[in-house]
Amino acid sequence: MLGVTVWGLALGQALLITGNILLVSVTALIGQKLAPSLSLATLPIATQFLGLMGITLPAALMMRALGRKKGFFIGNLVGIIGATIAFYALKSENFVLFCFATLLLGMAIGVGQQYRFAAIENAPNDKTPQAISLIMGAGVIAAILGPNMAIWAEFMVPDTQYLGAFAALLVLYIFTTLLILVLPLRQPTHEEQTGTPRSYKTLLKQPNLVAAITSGVIGYAVMTLVMTATPLAMHGHGFHFGHTATVIQWHVLGMFAPSFFTGKLIQKYGTTKIIQSGCLLLLTCVILNQFGSGYWYFWTALIFLGIGWNFTFIGATTLLTKTYEPADKAKVQGLNDFLVFTGATIGSVLAGYWQNVFGWEVLNILMIPFIVAAMLSVWVSARKQLSI
Repeated sequence: MLGVTVWGLALGQALLITGNILLVSVTALIGQKLAPSLSLATLPIATQFLGLMGITLPAALMMRALGRKKGFFIGNLVGIIGATIAFYALKSENFVLFCFATLLLGMAIGVGQQYRFAAIENAPNDKTPQAISLIMGAGVIAAILGPNMAIWAEFMVPDTQYLGAFAALLVLYIFTTLLILVLPLRQPTHEEQTGTPRSYKTLLKQPNLVAAITSGVIGYAVMTLVMTATPLAMHGHGFHFGHTATVIQWHVLGMFAPSFFTGKLIQKYGTTKIIQSGCLLLLTCVILNQFGSGYWYFWTALIFLGIGWNFTFIGATTLLTKTYEPADKAKVQGLNDFLVFTGATIGSVLAGYWQNVFGWEVLNILMIPFIVAAMLSVWVSARKQLSI
C-alpha cells in the first residue's frame, strides 16, 4: 500500500502541474502580445525552461543537504515570488520583467520535479513503478483544472487579458506550501548525505543509465516543442483561445491519465518495451499532423503526443532508479533532470522560431529523426545490458 505521504506528494504534484499547464495555456499568447517580434513570442516559455534546467542539479543537492521538506518549501517560495512578479509585469506590459518572472516560475517547477523521487523514497521498494505512476497520474487533476482555470481567469481582471491567471497561480503556490509543511517526509539517510558518489564517467558506463537519460531527454524535448508550438499553430489557423485550451487540456489528460496503469505495464512488459511504445506514439503524432489542420487533427495528435510522453518519461524514470546507490542518488537525479530539461528548454526555444520559419507540418517532420534516435539508443543499450 502507498501511504499518506505518497498521496500527499501526488496532490502537490497535481497542484504544481495545474500551475504549469495554466502557464502553457497563456504564456505563448502573452509573449505574442508583449514581445517586440513574433519570433520572440515563446521566449517567456524558454526562460521558464531555462530556470527549470538551471535549478535541477542544485535542487537535487539541496534536497540531499536540507531534506525534502525544506527543499520543497524553498521551491514553492520562489514560485510565490515569480507569480507575484508576473502579475505586475503583465499589468505594466513589461516583456523583460515577464520573462524574468517565468524564469523564477521555472525554477519553482524544477524543484517540484523532485516530487517523483520523494515519492519513491516514501514507498515500499516493490512499489516504485506504482509510486511514480501515482505521482504522474495526479496530473489528471491538472488536466481538468489548468486549462479551465486559464479560461476562467482570462478576463477575471477586465482591463488586462490573462492577468487573473497569475492571481490563480499565486493561490496554488500558497496552498502547496502549506501542504508541504504538514507532510511527514523522510529525511536523507546518513549514507546518502555522507557517502562518496561515483564519478560521472563511471556512472555513464551503465547501459541502463544511458538508455534512461537518452529516452527521457528526447521524449521530453519532442513533447515540449510540439506542445509549445500548438497554441501558435492553432491561432494561425483561426482557432479561438477556448479551442486551444481544450486541445491542451486533452493533451495533458493524454500525458497523465495513462499513469494509472503505466506502472503495471512496466512490471509486466519491462521498461524497454514501454519506452519503445512511447516513441511509436510520438511518431504517430507527428505523422498525423501531416494530414490536416482541422480541430480534430490537433486534438487527436496532441493526445497521442501526451500518451507517448507518458510512456517514455515514466519508463525512463523507472529505469533510472536502477542505476544508482544511495550515495549516487542526488548526483544521478540531478544530472538526469538537468539533461532532460535542457532538452525541454531547447524545444521551447525552437518552437516559436521553427513555427514561424518552417510552419506546422515541417516542424513535426523535423521530430522524426530524434524519435528514431531515441528508439535506437534504448534498443542498443538494452542489448548491451543483456550481454553483460
